[in-house]
This record gives sequence, C-alpha cells and structure tokens, in this order.
Amino acid sequence: MKILKGAEVSAKLKAQVLEMTAAPGGHVPTAAIVRVGERPDDLSYERNVIKKIAAFGMESRTYTFPETISEAEFLEKFREINEDDEIDGILLFRPLPKHMDGSLFDSMIRPEKDLDGISPVNTAKVFAGDPDGFAPCTAEAVVEVLKAYEIPIEGRRAVIVGRSMVVGRPLSMLLLKENATVTVCHTKTADLKAVCREADILVAAAGKAGMLDVEYVKDNAVVLDVGINVDENGKLCGDVKRDGLEAAASAATPVPGGIGAVTTAVLCKHLAQAAAKRAGK
Repeated sequence: MKILKGAEVSAKLKAQVLEMTAAPGGHVPTAAIVRVGERPDDLSYERNVIKKIAAFGMESRTYTFPETISEAEFLEKFREINEDDEIDGILLFRPLPKHMDGSLFDSMIRPEKDLDGISPVNTAKVFAGDPDGFAPCTAEAVVEVLKAYEIPIEGRRAVIVGRSMVVGRPLSMLLLKENATVTVCHTKTADLKAVCREADILVAAAGKAGMLDVEYVKDNAVVLDVGINVDENGKLCGDVKRDGLEAAASAATPVPGGIGAVTTAVLCKHLAQAAAKRAGK
C-alpha cells in the first residue's frame, strides 16, 4: 500500500506559490488571521498557518480578540480588516462565540479575500463549477493529493462519508468537476458498508475516530482520511482504523501527516492567487 504523504504534495504546492510570487520587488501577499477567543485547536492551527505562510515566502498578520467582545464591536473591527488594502486574504477562525451570528460574518467577508471558501459567493461558485471561486481548503486538499500522486479521478466511483459544508459537500462538487461519479454518505445512509465497498476512491470525513475499518474498503481502493481525532490514548487518529488496511487499499493518506498538511498549503495557494487577482495578473 502506497502512503500518500502530505509533505510531498505541500512541496509541489510551495513550488507553484513561489513561481506565482517570484516578481522581484513586488508586493508580498499578506494574510489576516482573525481569531476570537483562545480555543486550543484554533491556537494550534494558527501556529501552523503562520509557519506555513512564512515558509511559502509570504506574510501574515494576526488579529486576536477576547471571547467576550460584543458582536457590534467585532463587526466594526472585522470591517476594518476586510477593507484594508494591504490585506490580500483573510482566514477567520470558526465557530465564533455563541453570542455572534457566524453567518453574518461569512456573508460579510469579501469573496476575493476569502481564503477558506466560507462566503456564500464562493460556495455558489464551487457548486456552479466556476474556477474563480475559492473552495474550502480541506476539500481542495483531497483533490490536490489525488492529482499530485497521479491517481485517476475521471470515471472512478468516489464515495464521501460526511456531508459538511467544510468537506463533504464541496468536495463532491470538486470531484464531479473532475468527472468522477460521486456518492455522499451520512448517518442515515442505508448499509453504509456496502456503499463504501463500491468506491474506487473512499474519503472519510465524518469526524468520528475509527468509524470505518478495512471491511468498508474495496480491494485496491484509494483511501483519503480527512478525520483528525484523539483516541483513548491521547494520540491523533483518523476516521479510518489502520489495522489490516494495507491488505486492501492500494494507497492511503496517514493521520497525522496526510490531508492536514496539504490543507495549510492550499490556504497558501489561495493567498497567492488572491494577491495575483488583486494585482490584475
């Protein structure tokens, strides 16, 4: 079984970004990282994003606010960031605190600066097959892995377990655009195991540790594990149990070191693209 390492895909995306931003003396693409509160997973992801953006030769600015900030005050602060001409892209950590209307900020973010594809405009573009829209980074990362390892998508049967707007639904559109035949599964899917065993490309994006095992995997299928969970021993694990997987799958992403590593690289690619669009390139 081939291990589809995210680091190799990230390196290819880095080369693309460096080529896009290579003009000497030109504008350095700059991202605004906006966080409300101190959630540990947000802090961890923020550190990874800042490190990745710097490694890709670009810049980031962090804007942090206390969880107790009022919606009205945060709205005004976010509007200033949104309209700042020195900012090419914005990453807004979600969910926002319960006293805020998250959909308000999703709609407010300028689509051309929306690095993680959360605005209704970008959602509509992804579902319409418009390449001008930014897709959610994790969904796009799955496709980037398949392409980087030259795994055929066209004509293949793809099954996605999970129907979130962050991964499952937008990913279904991205795979359809690549001419795959796509099935999206969820908790109400009848005989989930049988459906999964029809997949040439199986994507686990349910957010439940070890939900799928080798019995869900068709012989020689490619398994892409999007899940990031913590097991009973405190170790990171995916949505797929690894026991016996190598006997069935032809290739699979590891957890950690798989899709997650590519997600931040896709965000960097979006930042470079956003800067290029704003510069009229």
